[in-house]
Amino acid sequence: MSIVPSRALVLLALAPLVLAFGMLFDKTLLWPMLATDAGIVLVAIFDGLLTWRPTFTVKRHAAQVFSIGRPNPITLEVRSRTFRTLTVEIKDDLFDTAESTDFPISVEVPARTQRVVKYHVTPTKRGAFVLGSLHLRYRSPLGLWIRQVHLPIHTPVRVYPDVTAVRQYELLAREDRESSMFRTSKRRGGESEFERLREYRRGDEYRSIDWKATARKQKLISREYQLESNQNILFLIDAGRLMTAETGGMSLFDHALNSTLMLAHVAAKGGDNIGLLTFADDVRTYAPPEGGSRAARRIVQAGYNLHPELVETNYEAAYQKVSTLVRKRSLVVLFTQVLDDLSAKAVIRLARGLLPRHLPLFVLFRDADVDALLDPQAATTADEGDLYTSAAAAELVSFRDRIMRELKKQGALVLDVPTSDLTPTLMNRYLEIKARHLL
Repeated sequence: MSIVPSRALVLLALAPLVLAFGMLFDKTLLWPMLATDAGIVLVAIFDGLLTWRPTFTVKRHAAQVFSIGRPNPITLEVRSRTFRTLTVEIKDDLFDTAESTDFPISVEVPARTQRVVKYHVTPTKRGAFVLGSLHLRYRSPLGLWIRQVHLPIHTPVRVYPDVTAVRQYELLAREDRESSMFRTSKRRGGESEFERLREYRRGDEYRSIDWKATARKQKLISREYQLESNQNILFLIDAGRLMTAETGGMSLFDHALNSTLMLAHVAAKGGDNIGLLTFADDVRTYAPPEGGSRAARRIVQAGYNLHPELVETNYEAAYQKVSTLVRKRSLVVLFTQVLDDLSAKAVIRLARGLLPRHLPLFVLFRDADVDALLDPQAATTADEGDLYTSAAAAELVSFRDRIMRELKKQGALVLDVPTSDLTPTLMNRYLEIKARHLL
C-alpha cells in the first residue's frame, strides 16, 4: 500500500509559494507563510491517517477455463467498509498473452455496500497462465491523497481452444437448428437405419417423405435415418514450422485445434470414437480413439498446452504411430500446410501408407491473401513488380492444385479452405462421409 499526493494537494501547496514571493516586498508575511505551511502539513497528515486503514475488500471470480481469441468474463466483488462513498479505479495484472480494452475500470461504491464489476479478457495464446495482482486507486476523505492498493490475488486459468463455439452448437442443437450453423448433407444416414419422423425441410429428398404420416398430420413429414456410430475419428495436427503462420490473429495450428474440438464434440455426441495425435519433428501427444461423454474433453486436455514449433514436419513419425497403434479402420483427419516439393512428397507417401486401411482426409489451408493477388482486375492496373507477385501467386496455387489432384488420385479426400470457412466446411464433409458410408 502507498499514498501519493493528489492534484488538490499540489495546488494547495502553491499557496505558501505565493506568500514566499510576497516576502520579497513585505517581510511581515513570514509568519503567515509558516502558519500556512504548518496548517497544510497538519491537514495533509490528518487526511492521510484517515485513509491509511484498509477501507474495502475485493474478490475475483473467473472461470478455470478460458477460450482463446474470445472475450472471457471476469467478475470482481468490491465491498466497502467505510461510512463514505468511494470512487475506485481498478486495473488487473494480466498475463503477457492476454489483453483487455476495459481498463481502467471506475466504480462508485456507496458506504458499507458491495458493488460487482465485470470486465473481459481476451487471451491470444493457449496454455496455463495466472491472472496477477489487482491495483486499485481511490481518494482520501479530503481528496488530498490518492491511495494505491496492491492486492496479490493470483487466479490460475487454463486457456483452451475456442470452447464457446461448442456451447453455441449445443444451444442450437437443443432447438434442433443445427442447419443454421452448418449446411448439412441431404440425408443424415443410410436408407436402412430409420431413426425418427420429423417435419419436411427444404433440401430433403422427396423419397424420404412418409406419405402415411403426411396424410395423418396434414403436412409434409420426412423420415430421418440414423448415422452409423461407433466409428473411429483420428485427428492428426501438424505442429511444424509452416503451422506457425498466423491469420485472423491466430496461428494455423490454433485454427486446426479449434476445428478439431468442434468436430470432436459433434462426433462424440453421435457415438463415434475420437482420438488426437499431434506431431512436428516427432510425435508430441497421442490420445487413442475413445468414445463417451468425456471424449471431447480428453481431446482438449491433450492439446490445449501445445504450440507449433520452428522445426521441419516429420510425417513418417506420425505414420509409424498410426500404423502401429490404430488397427481399426478410421477417418484420419490431417491438418497440415504444404508449400514445397519435399513436404508434398512426404504427404503423398503418407496418403499411400494410410490407404486402404484408413480413410485419410487432408485439410490444407488456403491463403486468402494469395488468392487476392490473382484478381484479374487488380492485375490490369498493376505495375511490373505487382505482375511478378501475381505470377508467383499463380504458380503457388497451381502447385497446390497438383498436390490435391495427386492426393485424390491416391484415393484420399482433400479440403482446401481458408481458415474463416474451416469449421463449417469440415463439419459438412464429415456428415457427407457418414451419410455416404465411406467408413
